[in-house]
Amino acid sequence: MTHLINDNNKAGLKKNMTESAPTSLLESLKHLNAQQLRRLLVEHLTKQKLGLYWESNAIERDSALNANVVLPRLLPDASHTPPGVTHHHNLIIEGDNFDSLRLLRATHAGKIRVIYIDPPYNTGNKDWVYNDHYVGKNDRWRHSQWLEFLYQRLTLALDLLTSDGVILVSINDENRARLELLMDEVFPRRRLGSLVWRTKDTGNDLSQRFSHVHEHVLVYSNVGFKFNGRVTDRSKFRNPDDDPRGDWSPQPLTKAHTYTERENTYYPIQDPDTGYWYPCDPNRVWAYASEKILRLRSNGDETAFATALAALRSDTIEQLITKKLIYFPPCNPCEVKRFDCKKDLVAAIRSGNGPVLPKKKTPLLREDLPDLDFWVGKPIAPGRPSRKEHWNSKPEDQRLAPLSSWIAGVNEDVGNEEDELYAPEVLRSSRGGVATDEIKNLLGTKAFSYPKPLSLVQGLLQQATRPGDIVLDFFAGSGTTGHAVLALNAQDGGARRFILCSSTEATSKEPDKNLCRDVCAERIRRVIATNGYDASFAYLQLDKYEAADVAFEATPEHARLLISMRETASVPVDPASGAVHVVAKSGDWLTVLCWQATPEALDALAALPAAYGVARLAVFGPRPRALATLLQKRCMEANTYSLTDALLKGQTSAKAKKTTRTSAVAASASTLESDPTTAGDAA
Repeated sequence: MTHLINDNNKAGLKKNMTESAPTSLLESLKHLNAQQLRRLLVEHLTKQKLGLYWESNAIERDSALNANVVLPRLLPDASHTPPGVTHHHNLIIEGDNFDSLRLLRATHAGKIRVIYIDPPYNTGNKDWVYNDHYVGKNDRWRHSQWLEFLYQRLTLALDLLTSDGVILVSINDENRARLELLMDEVFPRRRLGSLVWRTKDTGNDLSQRFSHVHEHVLVYSNVGFKFNGRVTDRSKFRNPDDDPRGDWSPQPLTKAHTYTERENTYYPIQDPDTGYWYPCDPNRVWAYASEKILRLRSNGDETAFATALAALRSDTIEQLITKKLIYFPPCNPCEVKRFDCKKDLVAAIRSGNGPVLPKKKTPLLREDLPDLDFWVGKPIAPGRPSRKEHWNSKPEDQRLAPLSSWIAGVNEDVGNEEDELYAPEVLRSSRGGVATDEIKNLLGTKAFSYPKPLSLVQGLLQQATRPGDIVLDFFAGSGTTGHAVLALNAQDGGARRFILCSSTEATSKEPDKNLCRDVCAERIRRVIATNGYDASFAYLQLDKYEAADVAFEATPEHARLLISMRETASVPVDPASGAVHVVAKSGDWLTVLCWQATPEALDALAALPAAYGVARLAVFGPRPRALATLLQKRCMEANTYSLTDALLKGQTSAKAKKTTRTSAVAASASTLESDPTTAGDAA
């Protein structure tokens, strides 16, 4: 039975189907009665099958999927903590990325501006560990497992992006179509486009004489995202005609349309100062309308002419000439051509001596053109007019060239467009094989298969990020994304932060394998040491508890780390000490954790406003009501919050929260009964 993303099963069908996925289509149908089978068949035959389907009911359930609460635990020995560092702003999270994303949804929802991932390509070449084993080419449900695996994680990633955030996903040519349809479902109406990266220079499939030498980077973004493009070089702005408005750059007057496609913009232009005429390229017509042509096609109807004129989104060529925004290149009178009769003009065209484009020598006049008679007797000047764009015509931050969709090789010759000033910014990247050497040079071994080159990821992040952005990679692999963030910060002085999520990729055959610790984290550690980067990172492992057990099993350190990640997007270096810990300061507020409402803890809370220059406290504790009562008696202005609720925020459903809250209240009541310090206040 096929599966459509976001297609909810009927309520009646749900009651009769088992919670665990059946092993086959027949098994799933055994539990349905005749009426349900008829309804299912009608739906199957009538439903529009536009989209992506996969056999979600037939595949083995992803063992990583669970509803547990995920809490972080810091491993100091695996972290990198230079002297003087009090908080880690870069994070490496060890664990299944499904769990990592659920943790980040609780701490970083709406805070990640850029996500870059290089997921497994599902080639069957031991590039993807699923449910404790590698998925091979002969696995019947290989593609369905892959799609379900990605779907579960991408839906979580969606919640992490800022309102102007973007996700970039590398994929090979074979699986691009499947992934793009999946992304369309998870990120509806957010497709920006894709980039093409040439991975190698030589072919490798001699049998078919057709070789795939490229991969893709899919781009999906929220409203408001824009690539950085390229800042315009002011040196290309000059003033050869002493224009009083200052330096300007010549912009093309043409568009990539033929005269048959755009008849309204195929017309001659005359220099009002010299009287010289300039033909229009029949293969690349003018970009601006002409009032003369509009009036001619209105057949004397002034209303129709005024309507056509008002509908234009830019100036006409006549208006541009009047404003002296058209530059006519100077020429010697001897270079001006004049043909006294049509016979002479045709002869010149046939011999190649007619008007041509200056550089390309493309003929501007041909025998088949409808306006050939017009040019008899006209002085035809060489060169091509251009539009002036003055440097001060727009703010400098808006003078940007767009990003090209082609990622070229480092030494690849990329021809510029006719508009050199605003020709697209072309990213350049090393070929795929270079990345293996980059890791080998750092770690001394080929520690990871199919890594991405540093130049590729760094170029993408240079275009997609701003200096203070958080960058997430939840398929971190060898840690190239973290490496790229550090290199980019060193290049432009930015303060970008990375979050890398990587699994151990341990299997039953390799139970001690730890890709996250031994490759990803170790690479970042050596990159920092080798290049002298001023950076650190926290290495986190994940603990999982059932929601009802959080009030009993979670430690103060869990709470401190999670709330710090949520409030400050960082992890404190020093372990928790004492009953009170300051998390963050925001304006007039100070966020604090209080483990126990002891007299010593209350004294410490009372001293915080003066010490930090704040007026109010936001205190998280296990017994918020009792704590609020105690603080009121000390005339302290504070808001108190449940520590258990804070741990559950963003991780449990409303039903689970209700059940857990009841358990937590019972636990608090039990604790109050045995705590002489707060028993009286609770009463």
